Amino acid sequence: MKLPELQEPEKYVGLYIFDFGDHVGVGFTAAEVAELLESEKYRDGKVYKIHRAYPDGKLEIKGVLAETFELEAGVFFYSGDPDSGRRDFKALVNLAVRTAPPCRAKVHLAQYGDDEFVVALIYPAEYDAEISSWLLDGQYRTAGATEGGLGAVQRYYNRQEEILDRHQLFGTSESMSRTGEELLASLKLAVQR
Repeated sequence: MKLPELQEPEKYVGLYIFDFGDHVGVGFTAAEVAELLESEKYRDGKVYKIHRAYPDGKLEIKGVLAETFELEAGVFFYSGDPDSGRRDFKALVNLAVRTAPPCRAKVHLAQYGDDEFVVALIYPAEYDAEISSWLLDGQYRTAGATEGGLGAVQRYYNRQEEILDRHQLFGTSESMSRTGEELLASLKLAVQR
């Protein structure tokens, strides 16, 4: 795979490379990649996420499975009493107000069992690393156990817990995603942004 030369390669960290087979495009957003993979024509494309960029133009990339763009991941913060659960829920919502998360996400405060509560943060799986960094940078802390990942989301849905409170988080994105004809018209460009 031959990548084009990039001006200011650091601007591409967090964006994606899409290998169409006969050419490569650099600088797609997660939403754009998801749309391409949903199409009949591009469903077999290969996707790479740009993790680091160096001044000499070299990129550190990692392959991303196409299925990732169809899945939800999550982080679950457990507590043994309602007050701790509500405090953890409110702290997470307040973090999102102070600093918007990297993507759209939902937060639930749910009860399962008599004295067990969970704050569930659920988001598109392709943003897993960014959500982790956001939580760390925001110094979000809880006293109870924590679990995360794709399997944790499915277990949460399977338990059908009673949702006591919910909040929708809206993410910020430095790059606006294109859709439909606008996206398709630019696919031959080696550099998307």
